[in-house]
This record gives sequence, structure tokens and C-alpha cells, in this order.
Amino acid sequence: MGPWGGYHLGPGTSIPPLILDEEEALAVAVGLRTAAFSGVSGSDQAALSALLKLRQVLPARIADRLGELDAAFTHTARPEDSQISPALLLDLATACRRGESTRLTYRDRAGTTSTRRVDPYRLIYTGRRWYLLAYDLTRQDWRTFRTDRIIDATATGQATALPDPPDPAQMVSTGVALRPYPVRVTIRLAVPADEARRLVPLTVGVHQPDGDDATIIDIGGPDADGLARYLLSLGRPLQILHPEEVRQAFLARTRQLLEDNQ
Repeated sequence: MGPWGGYHLGPGTSIPPLILDEEEALAVAVGLRTAAFSGVSGSDQAALSALLKLRQVLPARIADRLGELDAAFTHTARPEDSQISPALLLDLATACRRGESTRLTYRDRAGTTSTRRVDPYRLIYTGRRWYLLAYDLTRQDWRTFRTDRIIDATATGQATALPDPPDPAQMVSTGVALRPYPVRVTIRLAVPADEARRLVPLTVGVHQPDGDDATIIDIGGPDADGLARYLLSLGRPLQILHPEEVRQAFLARTRQLLEDNQ
């Protein structure tokens, strides 16, 4: 409409050619390398195939830089149980975006399979695994689900009703870092929040900024001595706020280190 007319772009039948500058090509290459080891089954071959096609059409100077990246990249093997099919991941993402209730067939850590009716909210990637944050309609509470344990996901066609959604990253961090462990410690680490997250990943501790130069962190562990050894390995000034058993284990470990180095 209008004095000069116009046009409408509809869905294409094929992917058009892309024009990438040097930095964009490098960014795509890094993304493809990451996707190949992202924990999504089948993505490795597709990503590496796309990377090969990309390199074949790049100028020599850019291809050489990609070769330098290839030589520098090393990835550790991922456990088999962390794989999830791309189709299932897409179904979950679609349910989150559309706000559609979903019926999950889920296998818990003990291997027990159950049917869960949930309202999906967000997908969270921790760098190792994908998690689904959803409101469990049966238990009437927010839950996190490991996506590699989801056997099937079927949309019900009903709209979600999400009561006061929590912070997704915080919810997953709490579930991964604290719930599986019998002992928890709360520390005040004398570093800013950004540095604290590098020292103690979100999969290990739950963070809360304490001013500009300190961070409160909750960390779970199998026992007090194990937590004490972990805290010593951080190599940063810290204060153990509670519990007393971890504080005493930390002091014992510190005294032992001092005696060994006298």
C-alpha cells in the first residue's frame, strides 16, 4: 500500500546465500564447533558438515584463521546420558514460547518413569546439560527437569497459567548445586559477583551479591571435610558463615597445611 506500492516476503523454499564479514564468519565457526559438542544428539554431524561447507567458500586468509581455531580447540568427551534429541528440544522450546501445557514422560534419577503434566516456562543450558523449568501441575510447585531424562513431550493445547515465575538460572543452580547433597555451607567470598561466578560456577553454588566487592555463596557437598577442601582450593579470602562443622573442618585442614609446610 502507499504511493510507491510495496512487496511481501513469504516463506522461501530454500535457504538464500549469506554474506558474512570476517568476524561474522569466525563467530559462526565458533558457534558450530560449540554446537557439535553441545549435548544434543545428532548435532555433531550437522554442525561439522556446515562448518566444512563454510570453510570451502571462505577466502584463504579467513580459512587460515579458522584452521588456527581448529588446532587450538579441545573438548572432553560427554557422558552418554546427557544427550537429547534436537526434535525434543525444539518441542520443549516451542511449548515455552507458545505458553502451552505439556504432558511429559519423565525418568527420574532412580530410573522410575512417570507421567508429569507441566506448564513449561524456560529452557536453561548450564554448559553441560539442558534443563526445563516448568510448573508441575500435579505437585503445584515449580520444578526443574533434566531434558535428557524426558522420554516424550506432548502439547495438550491448553494455555499455561504461570504463578509468579522464579529466576530460571537461580532455580537450576539451586537444584544442581544444593539439593543432591546432605551438607551445605554458606560463605562470604571477598570478590565481586562476576569473579565469584568464575571461581564457583553456577552448577556448584548459588550466588547472591553482597555489595560491590563480595558475594554470598551457598555450596553443597557430600561431607564437611570435602567442602573444606573445596573452599581451600579457591585460594581467595573467605568467611564461613555456617555451619559450624564445616568451619571446624576448614580450620583443621588449614592447621594441617601449616604444619606440613613448617
